[in-house]
Amino acid sequence: MRAAVLREVGAPLTVEDLELAPPGPGEVLVRIEAAGVCHSDLHYMTGDLPARLPIVVGHEGAGVVEALGPGTSGRIGVGDRVALLWRPRCGECDACVAGDPALCRFGRVLADTNGLMDGTTRLRAGDEAVHHLMGVSCFAERVVVSESSTVAVPEGVPPEIAAISACAVITGVGAALGVVEHAAGRPLLVLGAGGVGLAAVLGATLVGATPVLAVDLDPARLELAARFGATPMPAGDDLAERVLEATSGGVLWAIDAVGGAGTLRQALACLAPGGTLVAVGLNRAGATVDLPINDLVQRRKRIVGALYGGANPRLDLPRIFALYLAGRLPLDALVGARRPLDEVNEAYAELRSGALGRTVLLP
Repeated sequence: MRAAVLREVGAPLTVEDLELAPPGPGEVLVRIEAAGVCHSDLHYMTGDLPARLPIVVGHEGAGVVEALGPGTSGRIGVGDRVALLWRPRCGECDACVAGDPALCRFGRVLADTNGLMDGTTRLRAGDEAVHHLMGVSCFAERVVVSESSTVAVPEGVPPEIAAISACAVITGVGAALGVVEHAAGRPLLVLGAGGVGLAAVLGATLVGATPVLAVDLDPARLELAARFGATPMPAGDDLAERVLEATSGGVLWAIDAVGGAGTLRQALACLAPGGTLVAVGLNRAGATVDLPINDLVQRRKRIVGALYGGANPRLDLPRIFALYLAGRLPLDALVGARRPLDEVNEAYAELRSGALGRTVLLP
């Protein structure tokens, strides 16, 4: 089967024929129908985040189950359509038992080994082992994943929507629905109008925040955010001043979908006393940010991280699908270009230059 392989940091991906072993115990084989082009993969491609090479990238995907390994639970069957999760759910560790599976202990196993839950790979190029990214590696025609890394997709949800919902949408919408509190009728700020930021705008609008202020450097992205009900705010050094003026003293909630030191500082400055900054964007390994300590103490501002948007994917992805099917989340407008797998490098070139919406590969 064909897959996009990262063999050298900073080099283009190569689309190669690889061998894929059958699913092992507790695993499933999935034929990929759609895979979203996410900035997180770019962090691995540039070396901002470490990974064992060679590795098949892609972590935002959806497809059809073609085979089951021994010992699966029966929760999904052959022929079922599924979205793929880049964090597994063992169901036994403290995080899973507490209802926070995004922090499942096996997430560390996947990151340390670049294998599946047993730390080994199902991918080979002849005698050479090829690794998995986040237990998914969906820039490929087929994948073997843990059954716990799948969520059933209901009839009527297109593959592209299922794919982007498993990362960009659940991160942005999840932050607005599950982390932000009491936002109805109050202003909310979203920094970044890429895939995750636009999803946060949709979530904030859904919960009744008003106005929803969307910040970006790209006028075209701001125009798209405005179509989703946001008030565009061009990025700039005077952003905090403009936000404080527009909201009569600042926002109680801000969502940073960029993950930059500058945007985090700006978002904190835009908060009203008692406000909370929700950080969902990633940066390179070891990146830090300087923040005003007295602002946190004297004005009681908070910063919280929200991996997966603070969501419980097995519970919250079905909610997102239901909202989409009911017409409450217009996710079709989030999908940008559609490209074949062979054009994966062109897709990332567009992402670097500010692609509108979420580009989707169709392996």
